[in-house]
Amino acid sequence: MDMITAFFLGIIEGLTEFLPVSSTGHLIIAGRWLTFADPAFENMFNIVIQFGAILAVVFYFWGDIFPFTRDAEKNKRIWKLWALIVIAFLPAAVIGVLIDDWMEAHLFNPASVAIALITGALLIFFAEAKSSRQGQTGVGLVAKPAQITVKLALIVGLFQCLAMWPGMSRSASTIIGAVFCGFARPLAAEFSFLLGIPTIMGASFFKLLKAGFDFSAFQWVILILGTVISFITALVVVKFFMSYLKKYSLRPFAVYRILLGIAVLIFCH
Repeated sequence: MDMITAFFLGIIEGLTEFLPVSSTGHLIIAGRWLTFADPAFENMFNIVIQFGAILAVVFYFWGDIFPFTRDAEKNKRIWKLWALIVIAFLPAAVIGVLIDDWMEAHLFNPASVAIALITGALLIFFAEAKSSRQGQTGVGLVAKPAQITVKLALIVGLFQCLAMWPGMSRSASTIIGAVFCGFARPLAAEFSFLLGIPTIMGASFFKLLKAGFDFSAFQWVILILGTVISFITALVVVKFFMSYLKKYSLRPFAVYRILLGIAVLIFCH
């Protein structure tokens, strides 16, 4: 049964990590029906399998984030981009360590997720109104990293802290923050995905450290299975979403969030 649970949770994680709908929120909701025998392992599993999803981003953007090419000028731009990503990562890193236990105790429940889903949907509608006014032109971040300033990176990093509330969505929070700062949707998503590399890898490693790496052989198999499934699923989603954002808005995801939030409030109390 645990193998089946790991398989389906891996799919849910991969499907939702980079869409602005909250992977953690969906995993908490799914936890009403898909559970492991060990609740402590389950909480850790839901965070660590995000590592598989972020590996999909590394794979997809490898040509844009690997700073050791034969093009010295491109390497310089990539290093600058990485410096800005680290700056954006710092707020969530500091605050996350400080309030991690409090969040697990008070926010990891369906009602909290439902409220966050609806709140995030309203922010998406506001961001879309601004996005429509400013247009959707722009070049890739690596081609022109000067589009990002230290101030912008910090603002997006602060927006990322909203994602500590399960149901808000890390991708939604950072995309909204970047759009409010003047980014077109595709560029906002690209920066959001790249920012997820240190954020999600750090969160996964932090959870493993807290758990002490003390798992049975079967639990390691379950953890690896969920991670691999999330990687494969997330890779498909990243390709789809980057293409989607060049033509369409985020409003359908906002509507979905509201409907899901209402359903959770009604059926998962």
